[in-house]
Amino acid sequence: MENYHHKMAAHCESGTVTALLNHGGLEITEPLVFGISGGIFFGYFHKTKAFSFPTFIMRNKPGQIRNNIENRLGVKFRTYEFRDPVKGQIQLDDLLIRKIPTGVQVDFFYMDYVPSWERVHINVHYLVVVGKDGNHYAISDSYFPAMVELDASSLEKGRFAGGNMSPKGFIFHLDRVPADIDYQAAIVKGIKKACFYMLRLPMPFLGIRGIRLFAKKVVEWPSFARDTEHLSHEIMKINILLEDQGTGGAGFRYIYATFLQQAAAIVQKPELKELSEELMKIGDGWREISLFSARIGKNRDLGPDKLKLLSEMIYDRAEAEERFFKNLSVAIK
Repeated sequence: MENYHHKMAAHCESGTVTALLNHGGLEITEPLVFGISGGIFFGYFHKTKAFSFPTFIMRNKPGQIRNNIENRLGVKFRTYEFRDPVKGQIQLDDLLIRKIPTGVQVDFFYMDYVPSWERVHINVHYLVVVGKDGNHYAISDSYFPAMVELDASSLEKGRFAGGNMSPKGFIFHLDRVPADIDYQAAIVKGIKKACFYMLRLPMPFLGIRGIRLFAKKVVEWPSFARDTEHLSHEIMKINILLEDQGTGGAGFRYIYATFLQQAAAIVQKPELKELSEELMKIGDGWREISLFSARIGKNRDLGPDKLKLLSEMIYDRAEAEERFFKNLSVAIK
């Protein structure tokens, strides 16, 4: 597709949605997409059948960015799921023949253009397929500086991988963009929803409550680990979740801070710019947690004193984010 312009982005889902909107003629930035959709979030999850070890998330549920952008901007995406890989490929190829760039959900592990040492199994990676030549697809992956190629068998493996949050062949494309969009209303609603989810959800494992639960429970992680090596792996994974997979804690906070800077001019509330600076500092605090976790995990320095210090650092983020979202909630009124 000669008129498709590849761009890098900070996060795969917000980057993919932004790319499809831009191609469809809507000039909108990735931070605005992320902020309007209420992408910022937190959740802590105990060890269950779904999770072999306690874990956490720093953003809303995969797929919600697209859904919330539809609801708040009035755009329309068309979505497809498949059980049969053959039917899934036929549908994708038909869209490409019609010159329709198509968003695809995949398991990141099977993306052969990624160096082998960087690949991990994560079923919620998003990219845009923009063409096909023989047995190879042209891929616009927002994590890469240029377009890449991927053979059909690897794309099929990624689209139909099993496990938690299986993609099930999911694809989507932009169907309609309204003539007029009320960005002010969309921004206000997005911010109000983010504040509600972080401050007022009654579940103890979500939002600010979830951050405090994480701080409380991380000192108990040794009881869930098989041995020191296992515990070291899980503690170092905090760094991976905060820095590498899905942009992470600091990265999501930085994206949202940029959103607030851009939103301040649109809704004419300069206090949002001041809050964006506060959130940048909060992001720096999450980055310190990431580096501390990587260091103690790598050095196997996992005694009670170190885990207590890690817990205190996480508690500090809960306090900081609670103040931030309370101030944000007042500002947007």
